[in-house]
Amino acid sequence: MVRFREEDEHETEIAQQTLERYSGSDRDSFCSHLILTNFSRYIRNFADLYQVPLIEGSMFSTAHVPDLDISIIDFKLGSAAAALIIDLCAFLPKIQSVLLLGMCGGLRSHYKVGDYFLPLAGIRGEGASDFYFPPEVPAMANFLIQKAATNILDQANARYHIGISHTTNIRFWEFNDAFREKLRETKAQAIEMECATLFAASYRRKLPTGALLLISDLPLTREGIKTKKSSRHIFDTYTDDHLKTGIQIIEEVKKNLQHKAKGARRGTPDP
Repeated sequence: MVRFREEDEHETEIAQQTLERYSGSDRDSFCSHLILTNFSRYIRNFADLYQVPLIEGSMFSTAHVPDLDISIIDFKLGSAAAALIIDLCAFLPKIQSVLLLGMCGGLRSHYKVGDYFLPLAGIRGEGASDFYFPPEVPAMANFLIQKAATNILDQANARYHIGISHTTNIRFWEFNDAFREKLRETKAQAIEMECATLFAASYRRKLPTGALLLISDLPLTREGIKTKKSSRHIFDTYTDDHLKTGIQIIEEVKKNLQHKAKGARRGTPDP
């Protein structure tokens, strides 16, 4: 059993209390595997699917399925929220893996809306990850979780892409020519607002974290920018499969944990 210094015990207690306040869920309610999402539609579908309560906190909403040993949190949008959710959940001793089910903009002409994107790493363009590491440290996804994701996607013959995502803290960038040129220079294949922060914070906190992103728009073309109508279509068409696939990935991760696969074990969170 890990013994914390006095200040570590205090940090752990404050983190757990903060998570309880923000999520509305008692710390003991959280299962060993965690799905993160930015969208209320996902967590509502999850709660409806397994007939469990949807719990509203002051910032987040949660649902827990003990029989699956999976909890889901809607942590809202952006890099600051991504940093916060990892900083809090890393102090839950039962958590063994984290999977983000998010959306991204595809930056390649052959990508299609509805394709999946597996980020191996995130370009740290958001600023929040600077709190955890100096600029030269890459923000990498956990290999075990991303490998489990490719296994599941291959079994389903799903259309997906693998690469690097640019994480930004600017949502309305599509009409900024300088930013668009920067995207082209970095050769990023997707753009979103959380992955680099999640990966950096998780690496610092020793919490295995991966992501399965849905390409929801193609923002480098005028016709590909997400609209109210297209957003509704995305949710109506792809939410159920995205959620189902994420749960299958978690089940694959569990199998790998049982076999003590490399990269499967989490450590004590760093201060």
